[in-house]
This record gives sequence, C-alpha cells and structure tokens, in this order.
Amino acid sequence: MSCSLNFREVEYACEDKTLFSNVVLNVGHEEKVAIIGPNGCGKSTLLKIAAGLICPTAGFVEIFHNKINDLKDFKSHRANIGYLPQDVSNHFLCPTVIEDVIFALRAKGESKEDSIEKGMMLLDELGILHLRDRIIFELSGGEQKIVALAGLLILEPKILLLDEPTNALDEEAEAKIITILNRLKKSMIIVSHHKSFIESLTPTIYKLNALGLTKVQ
Repeated sequence: MSCSLNFREVEYACEDKTLFSNVVLNVGHEEKVAIIGPNGCGKSTLLKIAAGLICPTAGFVEIFHNKINDLKDFKSHRANIGYLPQDVSNHFLCPTVIEDVIFALRAKGESKEDSIEKGMMLLDELGILHLRDRIIFELSGGEQKIVALAGLLILEPKILLLDEPTNALDEEAEAKIITILNRLKKSMIIVSHHKSFIESLTPTIYKLNALGLTKVQ
C-alpha cells in the first residue's frame, strides 16, 4: 500500500518535558487511522506536526515519501493536507457560509462564478446547501464543524487531519459527521475520545503515550 503520511521516530519536547518520543506511523493511501490517549499526552501536538504547523524536536515526517526537514518543506504539500482543529470558532474568515467555503478558491485566483458553483456543489454533497447564505456564527456547533470541513474539502486535499471532530456535538450532528467522513476517499488521522465514533470510521486505532504509539486494534 502506497503511504500518504509517515512519522519517523518523531519526538516533541517543550519546557524540559518530553510529551512523546519514537512515534512511528505509516498511513496508507485512503487509509483511516485513529489516535487515542489521555488528555495532555500530545495527540493534538502530533496532528499539528503532521499539518506543518510546528516542528518535531527529533525525527521527521514524510509526505508522499518526501522527507520534511523543516516547515518550509511543507509549502509544496499544504494543498494536499486539510487540518481541522478542535475549536473551529476562530477558523472562519468570512461572515456567510458560502463566502467562507469558497475563500481559499478565490485566494488562489479562481473566478467568483466558478468558485460559487464548486462551493454550491460541495455544500449540496455535504447536505448543508440550505445553509449557504447563513451567518456562520449563528449556526450550531455541529453545523459550524461541517462548514469548516467544507472549507477544507473545497481544495480537494488528499490527507485529512481531524482533531476531536465531534467534540461537544449532539448525537444527530455526530451521525452527520460520521456519514460524511465514511463517504470520503481520503487518508485520515482522527483524534478522538469517542470510542463509538472512532469504531464507526476505522478498525485501526493507536494509543499515544510518552514512549510512542501502540496499536490497540
């Protein structure tokens, strides 16, 4: 199986404390894997390293077999990586749903007409076309999560990094997220505390601790 993303003996330390070391993980093409672990063990930090937001203190990441030596090396791969943080409330750049979803396309230079057409098609696929003209900050938490996800998917990334995507959502919103993610043919790393949510998406689960990752199932 061709690998999309690899961690090669990755370590991260801050303020004289090592959060984790010797993290080794291979995520295959269109493979979904989940990472669990107690609060504070570094799960979110590991995703930020994969997203090119911070550097590991030792080891390195490979993206499509290309070694990433520093944050500059992520530049040519950013379009292939979609990172969804735990809290999306500060994620939005435009007032309405459709404006925010197409923002990245417009920033790339695509015409407004083409961008809106692509945005509308994506919102329809995700089942939220009815929200297109709504003010984002008037939406529910679940709706905001899906809109934030749409803003990533509009660029057609090959890898998704999802940090607690159902945190604080009700059962209906969680079920919607599960349906969407199960439909997507993309490589994914999913961090979550919700066992039933994880098991509905992937059988491959790793537990993070100070000594690295241990495969749970």
